[in-house]
Amino acid sequence: MKTLTTIAAPLAGGCCALLLSGCANFSPDGGFTAVKEEVKNAIGHDAHWLRDEQSKALATQQVRTLLGQTLTAATAEQIALLNNPVLQAELAELQMQEAALVEAGRIPNPGFSFAKTTGNGGQEVERGLHFNLLAFLTIPIRYGIEEERFESVKLSAARSAIEFATDARMAYFEAVAARQSVDYARQVLKAAGASRELMARMSAVGNSSRLQHAREQLFHAQALAALAAAEQKAAGAQEALVRALGLWGGQADIKLPEQLPDLPEAPREIKNLEQQAVDQRLDLRQAKHALKSLAANLQMTRSIGFLNVLELGPAQVRERGDAIRDGYEVSLEVPIFDFGEIKSNKAQAQYSQALNRLRGAAIAARSEVRGAYVSYRTAYDLARHYRDEIVPLRKRISDEQLLRYNGMLTGVFDLIADAREQIISVNAYLETLRQFWLADTALRSAMLTGKAPPVNLAAAASASPANGGGH
Repeated sequence: MKTLTTIAAPLAGGCCALLLSGCANFSPDGGFTAVKEEVKNAIGHDAHWLRDEQSKALATQQVRTLLGQTLTAATAEQIALLNNPVLQAELAELQMQEAALVEAGRIPNPGFSFAKTTGNGGQEVERGLHFNLLAFLTIPIRYGIEEERFESVKLSAARSAIEFATDARMAYFEAVAARQSVDYARQVLKAAGASRELMARMSAVGNSSRLQHAREQLFHAQALAALAAAEQKAAGAQEALVRALGLWGGQADIKLPEQLPDLPEAPREIKNLEQQAVDQRLDLRQAKHALKSLAANLQMTRSIGFLNVLELGPAQVRERGDAIRDGYEVSLEVPIFDFGEIKSNKAQAQYSQALNRLRGAAIAARSEVRGAYVSYRTAYDLARHYRDEIVPLRKRISDEQLLRYNGMLTGVFDLIADAREQIISVNAYLETLRQFWLADTALRSAMLTGKAPPVNLAAAASASPANGGGH
């Protein structure tokens, strides 16, 4: 076990450097500039920390301007970064951790003691000034530990900002897709109404059976129920978007586009996918800083050993007759029951725990990005297949059926049945397009933060004609 003299020499040098450079102070931005740069580099938008009334008023004006336009995925992210109060609560952690950093870098306050005793016709007064020498000697190590924690908190704040933007982006695509489904459900209901009316007239003159008439009535009833379900889903998606954007009251009136964006010309090809994720994911970088902090704490614990209290300072005693004796006083904890192995074992366990968690997180990160990319490519290929193959083929069949009907080569019942099949195909394409944009967002999230929302590609398959989906 190292002696106090052995420990003090290197630590004193670091303390002198701190003294020469002055006491630690608060930064002008509270560490937010680093957070802002992380977010900007990751998603191309600025994060905002609303610390005063002026910044809040400016943010409110910016949100009002963005809401006056038709919302896009990008503007949804911007509004979330400007306006979400939960994000602002997360950013307050920066200020708390910086306070801990500044405290660790400042020289501890001295203590003053006073004692007065009387007896045998006289009195004795004792004064002492105590300085925590151990805390002073360990300033460089404790400051380094808090510095690593501060870096970890910065990354945590950036990660939270990106996750809030991701939630807004996901909610945006869900809301637009739900609105598009409502519009299409209304078109289907209108067509079902026309089909039911036609069948009613044909049935009245004996040109259709009661079974065929009942089928068209059922189709109309199902279309009506589907519209109600679509409207309810759209309302829920709208509210989820309102929450993600941090809106309330009159702000909740959002202008959404009529349909989802088209597919990109080509899918993203990401080289060295796993290595990129390991290098840039904020959760892994945050875990590395936490590991460094625990490593420094372990080093300090092993070096100091059993020393918990070490105070040194001048002492003065005034005795009978006003005689004054000067000296010094040392306060040291006596290691009778604990020689430091408890703290050392605990620090070692914490470090080992953090190291294994980091390894596990790295393994999970590689798997997550692989899975997210497979979902992304599958969603892209599936949506493109519906757009370029299934929907055009279904339209061509419908056109041929219409020509055959006009040429009296087929009946109205075949025409109606074909229309139903076309509805199923279009619904399936809309679902695959929605899943693609969700998968695109999930892939970005898996690359940046580790929070990759699940994407259910089976939903599109269940709506395909082969599985008997739709009406």
